[in-house]
Amino acid sequence: MRMHRILLTLLAVAAMAVITLTCSPGYLLRAGVEEARILSRRRPIPHVIADPATTPETRRRLELVLQARTFADSYLELDAGQSFTTYSWVDSDTLLMVLSAARKERFEPYTWWFPIVGRVPYKGYFDFAEADAAAAELAAAGYDTYVRPSGAFSTLGWFNDPLLNTILDYGDVSLVNTVIHELLHNTLFVPGQVAFNESFANFVGDRGSIAFFCAREGEESERCSLARASWADNLLYGAFLSSLVAELEAVYARTHLPVARRIALREEVFSAARARFRAELEPALRTRSFQGWAEREVNNATLIGTRLYYQRLELFEEVYQRYGGNLAAAIAAMAAAAARTPGAPFEAVAGLLD
Repeated sequence: MRMHRILLTLLAVAAMAVITLTCSPGYLLRAGVEEARILSRRRPIPHVIADPATTPETRRRLELVLQARTFADSYLELDAGQSFTTYSWVDSDTLLMVLSAARKERFEPYTWWFPIVGRVPYKGYFDFAEADAAAAELAAAGYDTYVRPSGAFSTLGWFNDPLLNTILDYGDVSLVNTVIHELLHNTLFVPGQVAFNESFANFVGDRGSIAFFCAREGEESERCSLARASWADNLLYGAFLSSLVAELEAVYARTHLPVARRIALREEVFSAARARFRAELEPALRTRSFQGWAEREVNNATLIGTRLYYQRLELFEEVYQRYGGNLAAAIAAMAAAAARTPGAPFEAVAGLLD
């Protein structure tokens, strides 16, 4: 029965692709096949925990996932559905590669359109060589490109998303954060508003993991402290990215200059940002999450692809504080505001501060 439902879903997705002609049927069919493979390998987590062949450390982490899921469902009032009640093994430590691209002379992402979710500024590839080939094609056309690995994704509640072995090796705080982050996507996903969806989920995952560990283990516990440090670093990094983007937008706005000159000026901005990161941000960071940023490749695609997760984090934090630190109430209010105004979700959330 399970495979029958999966095959029906694959046929429906492929048919939709053919009808709309806006997304490759082959691409969507491959994605559907990979999803079917993941779903076919699901085992209920309680069964895996009870299996004598399961190692003690895997058993501990699976129990932590179930506890985080229950916390997200009961305390944060997220739509957990049946997500993360099962466990599935994939053969690689990287589930898929995610491609982003952007114009070199302005902050304009290359976008792809998909059924249900709308237009998005990235595309996931289960075939890694295909991701590299697509990136090379876009680079040859004059775009900045960025290909990054991903070990998790959400089907937005359309399927019973299993926990994958690709994320089970995360540290405890990151593991709980990821579960809560993905369950937020089940609860709210605004079509065509990827930056809002991912940044809001980032806030909920971070603040949710703080609430989870600090309530269970106390404010002075190691995991509570690490969760707080992670959120503090995300706020710092998000502010740094916003400042860098503003400087670049000022350069790109000088449209009277030739494109080659604007591209040269942006390299000066990148160089100054690297120096500022080393001198100001790196010493202030409390975790290793962003260490080495100054040595990484930076271009419009990497910035757009990364900033999707760090946009206006301070806004969510301010609303949370306005609700007196009641995380569940703050999440519900922000989700309702965004749902009412899907064309401008950030502005709708900002309206809660009026």
